Amino acid sequence: MNARFFDGIDWSRPWYAAVLPVAQDVLTCVDWRARINQLSAQSGLQNHRNLPLQFIAQEELPDGVAYEAHISASGQVPTRENLHDFFNALVWLSFPCVKRQLNALQAAQIAAMGIGKSRGPARDAATIFDENAALLVVEDSEQGQALIASLRAHAWQDAFVTQANKFGQIAEVWCFGHALMEKLVNPYKAITAHTWVLMVDKAYFGLDAVTRRMHIDQLVAAQLASQALSTADYTPLPVLGLPGWWPQQDQAFYADQQVFRARRN
Repeated sequence: MNARFFDGIDWSRPWYAAVLPVAQDVLTCVDWRARINQLSAQSGLQNHRNLPLQFIAQEELPDGVAYEAHISASGQVPTRENLHDFFNALVWLSFPCVKRQLNALQAAQIAAMGIGKSRGPARDAATIFDENAALLVVEDSEQGQALIASLRAHAWQDAFVTQANKFGQIAEVWCFGHALMEKLVNPYKAITAHTWVLMVDKAYFGLDAVTRRMHIDQLVAAQLASQALSTADYTPLPVLGLPGWWPQQDQAFYADQQVFRARRN
């Protein structure tokens, strides 16, 4: 078999955990897009207008029609043969509720404001979420609040070194943005996610991974549906600083202020 554009991906990396179950299924098939559509149909995936979700060739997108508006109106997701759109499809199958709500937000903004040079703040925030978000899930406790406070203060040594044992016990990160996943195929230290923080009950961390992901999907979608989205909602996160996500995370690693920057006043 000839090499495919996704054959070089290291799926053992922690940043692919969210989409790994779907990826492992799709990678065994000759026609990955056909398999994505089979899985979508089997799962009964729909867009926010309750239209069945299908992944189509990019050439099928009508001229002059905005990408997000087409998904909203037809349930059809234009999908190219590249890493960016491949990861987007995996995220649709892994977090369908969040993707559905993001598409609803973006389509509503396009309907209200049209397509111009500027997306406007709400659509811009939705696009950033879609492309570059990571979901930081933290136990709703004093310990959890302390970790979030350190991250928001850019106290990187405290968050990633002093409080490192919290990750995997009362905190975890799920990559969501498909552009973020694409960048991480060839990881470099400065990759930074726009982080959406979720507070959960202690019992959450006793659930299996599939149940946790489904819970997150429903919870985030409900949040996006109930509040106005703004870029101010995000916390920057240099993802390779997460404990265990990169080798040689020593003091010198975190001392690099070009990556682990102090917070601006």
